[in-house]
Amino acid sequence: MKSAIAQFLNDALAGLPELADAIGDLDIGSTVERTRDASHGDFASNIAMRLAKPARRSPRDLAAAIVEQLPDTDQIDKVEIAGPGFINFSLSPAAFHAEIVTMLDLADEYGRHAPRSAPRILLEFVSANPTGPLHVGHGRHAAYGATVGNLLEAVGYPVHREYYVNDAGRQMDILGVSVWLRWLERGGTQLAFPTAGYRGEYIGDIAAAINTDDIDVVDQETLMEGVPADAPDGDKEAHIEALIGRAKTLLGDDGFDRLRQQAIDSIRDDIEEDLAEFGVTFDRWFSEQSLTKSSRIDDTLAVLDERGMLYKKDGATWFRAMDFGDEKDRVVIRENGAKTYFASDIAYHFDKRERGFDHLIDILGADHHGYVTRVKAGLDAMGYKAEDLKVELVQFVALYRGGKKVKMSTRSGEFDTLRQLRADVGNDAARFFYVSRSNDQHLDFDLDVAKSQSNDNPVYYIQYAHARIASVFRQLAEKNYAWDEANGRASLSLLTEAQEKALMTALSRYPEVVDLAAGNLAPQHLVHYLRDLANDFHTYYNAHVFIVGDDSLRDARLALCAATRHVIANGLIILGVSAPESM
Repeated sequence: MKSAIAQFLNDALAGLPELADAIGDLDIGSTVERTRDASHGDFASNIAMRLAKPARRSPRDLAAAIVEQLPDTDQIDKVEIAGPGFINFSLSPAAFHAEIVTMLDLADEYGRHAPRSAPRILLEFVSANPTGPLHVGHGRHAAYGATVGNLLEAVGYPVHREYYVNDAGRQMDILGVSVWLRWLERGGTQLAFPTAGYRGEYIGDIAAAINTDDIDVVDQETLMEGVPADAPDGDKEAHIEALIGRAKTLLGDDGFDRLRQQAIDSIRDDIEEDLAEFGVTFDRWFSEQSLTKSSRIDDTLAVLDERGMLYKKDGATWFRAMDFGDEKDRVVIRENGAKTYFASDIAYHFDKRERGFDHLIDILGADHHGYVTRVKAGLDAMGYKAEDLKVELVQFVALYRGGKKVKMSTRSGEFDTLRQLRADVGNDAARFFYVSRSNDQHLDFDLDVAKSQSNDNPVYYIQYAHARIASVFRQLAEKNYAWDEANGRASLSLLTEAQEKALMTALSRYPEVVDLAAGNLAPQHLVHYLRDLANDFHTYYNAHVFIVGDDSLRDARLALCAATRHVIANGLIILGVSAPESM
């Protein structure tokens, strides 16, 4: 409906050619908003105030000229000029009835834009290190990223979803040596497991499953040769580094690589399965290792070098990040010739742009705040626009049960993994609650509320509205009635009750809410909208009987119910939540 008002204004402005220069490239739709006070109509536009200065006219005089040019339409009951020059529009009942018909016509496509070919968006999210199962914090990343992708597709953008697998570097060596040590333990080798190793039970499970035909058992004395003491008597980092060195010596570099890769693949497969069960899938799992194997890091550094963005100091190669707003320059190649994580990061984003993606969206943990400026600096330095990368940071999750915070620790046996959370509250509640607050705010996840089947549980309350509508149509058949949809469409003028008007108004907001949520990468707007819409429907359901004797009134009310069902289902699908027919 907002777009219809914008079109009316556009038609009016076409009758005022003298304003062409003042209008320029102004987005007319951006001047139209829903009113907060019903006494001011349904929509208001500040277009006259925005054009007054360049048009060199007073806002109220300009508003009057625009109103005079508005086309005749049965969609608008009244137009008023208010305050300093607002144009207020009061819509007619026919406008809301036409919108209900549109909902019925479009059904599951209502609120969606036609697909467009550009700009192409690469959405990277989750990207947790493959060092263990996903924890509940990763679940919020997954739900948020998946919903953002659904929203962007709903407004027409082509979206490519990608998971960056951090499968290179020191953490992968620690993972590999942890699995090796657990395998040695299974073979009878006595050892004190390193403080800096990965200690979860899953490491033992991986060790039991890997192919170790070419791995020999070694005794404790051979294993610990030249290895310094572990903490607390020694340095835990030096201890784990020495063990990695022993693994590479005793297994050979190729043997250690094979063992480590098996561990990585096992964890990655588990993550992929966990996410798929959560309704979160990716178009590509991008391996960090591939950046080295494909020489993409070298290619990236060559581009930076050619553009004069690198220099040598203290034996290392540095990137001039300060030239692009970073707090300090960044090392890309260390003195020992090893490339840094930052070099991999900018190479990955260089690769994204080279693959033809126009806009890059990264969804990262809150602890990556400093990462944003430096990666944007890298893109800028390579000749790409820094603003084409948008980074959304996701804050932490705290679980509560019985009003008390749940400890999230593998060692204590309390909640830790996404899989455990899903088993406890279900996918629907997890997906819904994870996106119920802005991603930049901490989330307190109440397990008791998420599991409850009451109005206090918003996802249950919304799903119940959808199920109630399905129940109404089942009752219709039980009472030997049939819905005459054509008659219902033709009889919408009979919907004059206050609850019916409120519900029609709420339903008509859906496309605007989807646009708002997509434009701001903010799914919580859709969450709140669906909660309010469900409340409007439940209020209507409790106030009126739908299956009445009057055929036309019954068919009209059922048409309104059917439209409501479409909108609720469409919104829940975007959130990754089911729309049940019964509860």
